Amino acid sequence: MVKVAGVRFKSAGKVYFFDPGEFQVEINDPVIVETARGLEFGTVTMGITDIKEGDVVQPLKKIVRMATDEDIRRHNENEKKKAKAMAQCQEKVDKHGLEMKLIDVEYTFDNNKIIFYFTADGRVDFRELVKDLASVFKMRIELRQIGVRDEAKMLGGIGSCGRSLCCNSWLADFEPVSIKMAKVQNLSLNPTKISGICGRLMCCLKYENDVYMELRKGMPDNGEKVKTKDGMGKVVDTNILESKVRVRLYTGEKDDNGEEKLGTEIFTYGKEEVRRLGQKKGQRQQQKHILDGVDAEYIDELKELIKE
Repeated sequence: MVKVAGVRFKSAGKVYFFDPGEFQVEINDPVIVETARGLEFGTVTMGITDIKEGDVVQPLKKIVRMATDEDIRRHNENEKKKAKAMAQCQEKVDKHGLEMKLIDVEYTFDNNKIIFYFTADGRVDFRELVKDLASVFKMRIELRQIGVRDEAKMLGGIGSCGRSLCCNSWLADFEPVSIKMAKVQNLSLNPTKISGICGRLMCCLKYENDVYMELRKGMPDNGEKVKTKDGMGKVVDTNILESKVRVRLYTGEKDDNGEEKLGTEIFTYGKEEVRRLGQKKGQRQQQKHILDGVDAEYIDELKELIKE
């Protein structure tokens, strides 16, 4: 076991483990830590904890010291300088006519480097821009291209639920999200309803997915032929949360094409009251396709949503 303390550099950023050494740090304590970028100002979000050595990347960087009043003052000054730095960088971007959107700027604690975050549709040749910025700021310049999800995390906003974006307010890491999660939860596959303001699939599709996957076990699919206490029927709808299945029964007659006719009345059964008869290979393959049943006009939009 090894003792670690969790430190976060941004309000909803990732928590990094550091060796507390001789310091008895507690949650919300400001600290100065050693990172690959040099000394950084951070806040303790996890007190000293014993964890397995295999769960951390060795060797652990150390907490250099508890932040002093001078450290806090310097950190606050760096935060205040960000707006002016953004304006100066944007002026240079416009001067060079670069197709890039500035998102955020960050000073390292020791003022040795300034990092500009931006988004762009493709690669950007910013070599001349870096030279201009270096002459203005007199320090090392780094331009880092980020994705649309990272942009939303940095800028924040209000989601379709009416609350602050999860990624900006508390979600530390992005987790993979797929169209299949929306299907399992019987959500509309209209991209405008299942995508966030970043244009990608909403992170919250992941939250309840495990519960839905567990409840869905043994549930028949829509269109599947099942056996009920009242006879054979075809599933027309399922309610996963209530474990209910809606079925139209076969009448025993056939239409002009030789297909079995279905009655107009819809019966509701519990999941345990219907018996699945198995599916043909072709049906199983079709139902595994994540875009099965999606209107053709949405196919291209859905493919765009799952790009990372």
